[in-house]
Amino acid sequence: QVQLVESGGGLVQTGGSLRLSCAASGRSFNFYPNIYTMGWFRQTPGKDREFVAGIRWSDTSIYYADSAKGRFTISRDNAEKVVYLQMNSLTPEDTAVYYCAARRSIRDGVARSDYDSWGQGTQVTVSS
Repeated sequence: QVQLVESGGGLVQTGGSLRLSCAASGRSFNFYPNIYTMGWFRQTPGKDREFVAGIRWSDTSIYYADSAKGRFTISRDNAEKVVYLQMNSLTPEDTAVYYCAARRSIRDGVARSDYDSWGQGTQVTVSS
């Protein structure tokens, strides 16, 4: 199990930016981070949790949902074991609770069921 702690959510106006952070820790992750893939998901009330972006810890493999392409950037800091989600050109449709997730696999994962560990979530609210 990987422990994940998100931060960086908040209230922003349409067109603004936010950067979310996810600090990862855990015995297995600390010793073997390269076997993990990290992801960001988001969820609004009454809807399924949807994939936003993913990044493999071992290499440069990065992938995005169509809604995030061109606006969001996922990255990682290997030394600090932190994953970031830079979100630009935000719209009210981006309002959601954003979750960080970890998958003990190097295979790409876009489904909620692909991931083993989850953070507590951070609220992002975009005002019009």
